[in-house]
Amino acid sequence: MKTKFALKAIVLVLAGAGLVFGGYWFGTQRNMEGATTSGATTGKVDPKTGRKVLYWHDPMVPGNKFDKPGKSPFMDMQLVPVYADEGSEDGGVKVSPALQQNLGIRFATVRREEVRDAFEMVGTTQFDESASEVVQSRVTGYIEKLYARSPQQRIKRGEAIASIFVPDWIAPQEEYLALKRGGNTELAAAARQRMRAMSIPDGLINQADRTGQSQKHYTLTSPVTGVITELSVRDGAMVAPGVTIAKVSGLNKVWLVAEVPETLSNAVRSGMTVEAMFSGDTNRKYNGKVREILPGISTATRTLQARLELDNRDGSLTPGMLMRVRLDAEKPVSRLLIPSEAVIASGKQSVVLVVGENNSMQPVVVTTGRDTGNDTEILSGLNEGQKVVASGQFLIDSEASLKSVLPKFAGNNQTMQPAASAVHRGIGTVEKVTPKALTLSHKPIPELEWGAMTMDFNKSSPEQFSEIKAGQEVEFSFKEYDDGYLLESVKPVGGKR
Repeated sequence: MKTKFALKAIVLVLAGAGLVFGGYWFGTQRNMEGATTSGATTGKVDPKTGRKVLYWHDPMVPGNKFDKPGKSPFMDMQLVPVYADEGSEDGGVKVSPALQQNLGIRFATVRREEVRDAFEMVGTTQFDESASEVVQSRVTGYIEKLYARSPQQRIKRGEAIASIFVPDWIAPQEEYLALKRGGNTELAAAARQRMRAMSIPDGLINQADRTGQSQKHYTLTSPVTGVITELSVRDGAMVAPGVTIAKVSGLNKVWLVAEVPETLSNAVRSGMTVEAMFSGDTNRKYNGKVREILPGISTATRTLQARLELDNRDGSLTPGMLMRVRLDAEKPVSRLLIPSEAVIASGKQSVVLVVGENNSMQPVVVTTGRDTGNDTEILSGLNEGQKVVASGQFLIDSEASLKSVLPKFAGNNQTMQPAASAVHRGIGTVEKVTPKALTLSHKPIPELEWGAMTMDFNKSSPEQFSEIKAGQEVEFSFKEYDDGYLLESVKPVGGKR
């Protein structure tokens, strides 16, 4: 009988425990369902302060937002209101128009434009080898007079380079002139053909006809206007058929060999238009095109070479000049652009401050693309028509830096304040001491509606409160900031150490 009674008692106890646990779980779930992830404005007013409340949150777990006051489901404390005049609803910040002007903050609009991909490189001018001409001797002779004195000498088309004495041309000319004087036209014509076969120029033969005397010297002239790049002979030197006397390179066009980074090797193609300039005259621009891409990549610089062709009919460009080159793609591409100065690059990510309603500014992580002049392409994170901060964003690149920096400049018209500027006081026992914080088991703090709990309080510096040890009962004061609670003072209760 007693055994049955005991079993019934145990069953009743377990059932009661199950009901208690179920009630606790249900209550916790109801509290958690009160959390809002959107942070929408509730439109409620705090009766104590008369200020508009955006939402309530637990300062120890700030990521969760609640649409009504109550007890925190995470800790033994009341939820704290976040007011509309403390910042933007999504965790951004607000700056008054007066403060914007004082800090020189400018805005820009996210815009979409049709732009051509452009690449900037450097290159060096060279002679256009395709326009070079070679001056050679076709007979055996001697350089009687050299008019061109040295390489790199400028020369015009038709100017004399060298005069050659050709002994083998004298006898055929004398024979031709004798037959002509004797009136034997058929034999004279045959002698004239033999002279042509011996590479005697028609001009020299005609001159012999006019003067009636054999011509002993033959003058070689420049076929193009340009620069003598090679000069292989001197006065009195013997020449033979096929010997190069001089090489003349034209300057109507010049080559520009540009270094293309390996990463852009697939983006540069033959036929692309180019624009070049050099430091001597930055206002003068030269137009041209990509002639060809040279094979091979330099293992030292990881670049390949593109041979460009520039118009130089005025002769202002000479080989060896270092020039900046801009290549434009053949077809424009639609891109989303913002000023490059609006992007805050931290190394790991890029951030842009987006302007919302009522002068609120919200940091947004973006993915950037190529730079186009003074603009940067945005691949993701922004939409066309949005306004972004284009200057002064170094002061407001995060909510924490804004709230700590702007009040110094705002004077009596401060629009940004710390999350709570009041100093709160409490009594507790030191559980742990670290360089960053003190862990305190404090008694209830009525002004914040906190119950007794154990939590961390931050220190301003690692050496602060170095005399405080674990196990001491202390009186402390602190302020609330967005990133936690910062200790103002800590001293043992009753002055004990």
